[in-house]
Amino acid sequence: MEEVLPAPVNAAISGSIEFVYSFEPLARKTVVLVPGFVGTMMQTIADAVGFDVETISMLMGMLMCYPLGFIMKALPYGKTKHLFSFLLGAFLLQFTIGVQWIHQLVSSLVAYVMFLILPPELSKIAVPVWAMLYISAGHIHRQYINYLGWDMDFTGAQMVLTMKLYSLAWNLYDGQALAKGEGSRASKKCAPFAVKELPGIIEYLGYTFCFSSVLAGPAYEYVYYANACDGTLLYDSNGKPKGKIPGVAWPTLKPFLISMVCMGIHVVGNGMFPLLDPVDPQNATAVLVTEEFLSKPWFQRYGYQWLSLIFVRMKYYFAWKNAEGAQNIWYAGFEGFDEQGNAKGWDVSNNVDIIEFETAPNVKTLSASWNKKTANWLGRYIYMRTNGSLAATYGLSAFWHGFYPGYYLFFLSVPILTACERLGRKKLTPRFGNGKKWSPWGIVCIIFTSLIAEYNVAAFQLLSLEWALANWKGFYFAGHIACLVFYLAVSQIPSPKKKEE
Repeated sequence: MEEVLPAPVNAAISGSIEFVYSFEPLARKTVVLVPGFVGTMMQTIADAVGFDVETISMLMGMLMCYPLGFIMKALPYGKTKHLFSFLLGAFLLQFTIGVQWIHQLVSSLVAYVMFLILPPELSKIAVPVWAMLYISAGHIHRQYINYLGWDMDFTGAQMVLTMKLYSLAWNLYDGQALAKGEGSRASKKCAPFAVKELPGIIEYLGYTFCFSSVLAGPAYEYVYYANACDGTLLYDSNGKPKGKIPGVAWPTLKPFLISMVCMGIHVVGNGMFPLLDPVDPQNATAVLVTEEFLSKPWFQRYGYQWLSLIFVRMKYYFAWKNAEGAQNIWYAGFEGFDEQGNAKGWDVSNNVDIIEFETAPNVKTLSASWNKKTANWLGRYIYMRTNGSLAATYGLSAFWHGFYPGYYLFFLSVPILTACERLGRKKLTPRFGNGKKWSPWGIVCIIFTSLIAEYNVAAFQLLSLEWALANWKGFYFAGHIACLVFYLAVSQIPSPKKKEE
């Protein structure tokens, strides 16, 4: 990064980093929840299995959420659960990222002070701005000191926290506005998630540090967390069950088993079809853009890339499904009961529909099936609050992810795909589709959606501008050209007349 930035910018960033680092001795004194010998033990395990200690610590931390979840389930409702959630979340952060856990605490406390002193009309702007500035600083720091690196640091957990703080700011505003009989159309749509008053500090920290979602998400709404902790999710005001309370065994075991399978597939598949250089992924040229790889026929390269990206996704499936199971243990993933006392389901912590995503017939289904809670956040608190602005939604999503050019190349391409999809749904689907996913037309849509999505998402994974453009150039920018030709050609087709009832 030092080579590409102007000298004044370089000096400003370096000075800021050195200033923040000057507080490290003080912050290190706060790492009191993890005994010193644990780090030595993790290093021994990492050396034995051939992985870096950060990866092993993160894996162990995520698996620890299961026994901790059983303890959480057994604790009495109220502050005890909130305090346990906070302390164990802090423990897991200290266990996985060490002194960097302090970022979660500082940013949470500053936001809480904002909630205390600012009216909701202001805090709904101030807190999201604070959260976005903090994660942006984290991304700049990571990109500056570890360019193109994938080392574990606090930014992953901070991204989850950003969504929680952002959402809670709007939840409090909606709660106040609706209580006054006011509120916009968006506020009314988000009424089920509205929060009438600021939670106490223990409840608040229990939510922001929630142990079962602090490492990999999902960032779900505060009301779901609070209802699971105070018992109102399962019981009425008289202490009677609202319905037949379902068991947690299968809702816990199923996502856990899926996560283990996905982890195994990732380890094996990523070794066979690596996206980046296996020896030095940070400094060596990515496999997809090496001269040797680019000299192969395009269809052979695309097949490799298609498989490689599937195996990359498996690590996300592992993390999200693992967290889903840990949430379900103590009913944090349970949706509650309807008015007739029937259980609604377990979708609160379900962050990905794997089969639905891998066989998506359109971009809309693709987006709705992947990282679902982030999609909810973007939809409820950016898209709906900006009168349906796709530019604002995709722009903030890219901003939230970081500042690598590959992110922006990808997110700037998504609206193009969306425009083509909407046009095709309007003019072609009524002619060829019958509403069934696995019809001939549906299968054609699945194939083309997969082909164009894998072409575009490579830029997201490659990060670098040079690598992303080299990858697209290797395919003659076929994905973008195909979208342009499709849009121009289909635009000339008259829209089919609606059938009269």
